[in-house]
Amino acid sequence: MKLWKGRFSKDSATSADEFNASIGFDRRLYREDITGSIAHAEMLGRQGIISTEESALIVKTLKEILKDIEDGKVEFTVEGEDIHMNIETLLTERIGSTGKKLHTARSRNDQVAVDFRLYLRKETDEIDVLLKELMETLKKLAEEHVETVMPGYTHLQRAQPVTLAYHLLAYYNMFSRDRERFADCRKRINRLPLGSGALAGTTYNTDRQFLAGKLDFDSVLPNGMDAVADRDFALEFLSCVSVTMMHLSRFCEELINWSSVEFGFIEMDDAYSTGSSIMPQKKNPDMAELIRGKTGRVYGDMMALFTVCKGLPMAYNKDLQEDKEPVFDAADTLKASLGIFREMISTMTVKKDSMRSAARYGYMNATDAADYLVSKGIPFRDCHSIIGNMVLYCINEGKALDELTMEEFKSFSPAFEEDIYEAIDVVNCIRAKKSEGSTSFDSVRKQLKDISGEN
Repeated sequence: MKLWKGRFSKDSATSADEFNASIGFDRRLYREDITGSIAHAEMLGRQGIISTEESALIVKTLKEILKDIEDGKVEFTVEGEDIHMNIETLLTERIGSTGKKLHTARSRNDQVAVDFRLYLRKETDEIDVLLKELMETLKKLAEEHVETVMPGYTHLQRAQPVTLAYHLLAYYNMFSRDRERFADCRKRINRLPLGSGALAGTTYNTDRQFLAGKLDFDSVLPNGMDAVADRDFALEFLSCVSVTMMHLSRFCEELINWSSVEFGFIEMDDAYSTGSSIMPQKKNPDMAELIRGKTGRVYGDMMALFTVCKGLPMAYNKDLQEDKEPVFDAADTLKASLGIFREMISTMTVKKDSMRSAARYGYMNATDAADYLVSKGIPFRDCHSIIGNMVLYCINEGKALDELTMEEFKSFSPAFEEDIYEAIDVVNCIRAKKSEGSTSFDSVRKQLKDISGEN
């Protein structure tokens, strides 16, 4: 029997029940729902809204239901609609009319809101742990590759020589900001909606501050209508997930390129690669490709909830039942992606010689050659033109810059001396960088030292 049936003169259609029910997906909120209900029952007893004996019985029985659910002894029903009504039905079946008192001074509107916030708080904490583990893996890899020289790119064209550690630390910093975003988002998730009722509060003398303390919320949402009607905390969570997936996807794109024969910078471990059903030579970076693909799905989750919320009048509307599936999917996808990505990069093989060889060619020391002329007193724009002409000459002659003779150098500018060869050596190009945050070996070591101090 439906707990709201009193006002209705006939049963709802079976098809309507099936369409209306959310138990198929919100069943995962069972722990949060029972946690919130226990706190609510304790508050009702403390305030004398129900007796302390009734409160204690409800709490005891809810804990038994929780154990039974986790032991696989409970079957949820579509007739119960959602996780909230299923658990309340179980409670009432076990302790009779006392169980019916649990919902005093509470609506499903504030009940689902507190469940959702408890769930997102837990997911945010789990994501933070996974991000921290990934950053530790990146830091370890960077420490191993402080002097591993590779090409740096812009427009996917070889630009300037850098180190692999420098490249890895760029992503380390992105994921560090992702952690900051989730931490900031958590502050807005961790505000209590319970006790707001359906939208207008309640006539009972409740204690929302007690509920906040019991459930470890930082504060109480001050307006009941806002507390039950808005999902900006979930949208913000989805935004954080989307940004982190974007960072993973960018990294995966590079790893996919680097693992190709054309780049040959890395090789994925067999345990994180797949083969072809027809081409026996293939070794595909499918884990990286899947993360890149799943990023689009997470963006869809975010846009789905934005679209659900965009035209809703105050206060609660049934549309908000659609808030959970995209959030569940996005959180699950990010956690799985973070875990497999960390395993994938920790087991890949870095081909240092291939990276270093690629750094020598492609005229990536051209900027350093221009800086060399600047040191001789020539204006940078003139230096840029001189080196541009020199690169064109080298392309036509099939030479690298450091393969030019001194006579050839001087044909472009009399300012060139023998020390140009030292200035445009790829390793010296990296070592010579002086600005804070640069790719120089000393700068990268300092960056590693600084992040070690943060952790």
